[in-house]
Amino acid sequence: MPSPPNPIADSSVLLVQLTDSHLFANADEKLLGMSTFESLNKVIECVLAEQSQIDLLIASGDLSQDGSLESYQAFRQASGRIQAPARWFPGNHDEVPAMTEAARQSDFLAPIIDLGHWRITLLDSSVPGSVPGYLQDQQLQLLAQSLSEEPDRHHLVCLHHNPVNIGCAWMDPIGLRNPEALFAVLDRFPQVRAVLWGHVHQEYDQLRNGVRLLASPSTCIQFAPGSVEFKVDSTAPGYRWLRLHADGRLETGVSRVEGLAFDVDYSGRGY
Repeated sequence: MPSPPNPIADSSVLLVQLTDSHLFANADEKLLGMSTFESLNKVIECVLAEQSQIDLLIASGDLSQDGSLESYQAFRQASGRIQAPARWFPGNHDEVPAMTEAARQSDFLAPIIDLGHWRITLLDSSVPGSVPGYLQDQQLQLLAQSLSEEPDRHHLVCLHHNPVNIGCAWMDPIGLRNPEALFAVLDRFPQVRAVLWGHVHQEYDQLRNGVRLLASPSTCIQFAPGSVEFKVDSTAPGYRWLRLHADGRLETGVSRVEGLAFDVDYSGRGY
């Protein structure tokens, strides 16, 4: 007679990633023709309609466009509709002092969280006043310590900036400036299963040495895949979900808003 299934071994956790919301202090302000506040709320409505029992919400940088306290407070209120623990980390548009103030009396900025058989480590690749990212020694040490402390867990590592080129030539100079330092740490630990980031406003899903490399759409404007120069796409805003299984398997997908009418400002030369 076969053994009954082990509920612990079969357990999984569900993560939702919201990224690059680019909110303003003024909820009516638009980014390249799109109301970022409206689009974020539409994406959240999509999450609420499609996902249940979410175990963690990850906000992977550029929560704000103008770095204002009001924009972070708006993000906290909007994303709070998703009943799950949440973690934030900054991108190149964020202002860490204002983000920290908005996260008071919460653990939003805690960089490590253990869920089921997984550990998620959140890295700060932002550099004040800079669009490209860089992982300072302190962040690399945090990562190495987090990985070494839990050799028997599966690991997901998150940051804002893309550590690999994604096929958009104009983005190559504004990604992570020291990806070799990141991968030098990751390559030492076979329990790393995936690396997840934002910044690029589009989907990306590849493998490197057996590690899944994932990027996700913005909750507002999208960038055209494969573009040589800055180019906005007409694809709808969205989010990524990740199902992390106890045996180290990772299932993931992207879902996008339907029925959101907006006029993209194609004349924009940057964001």
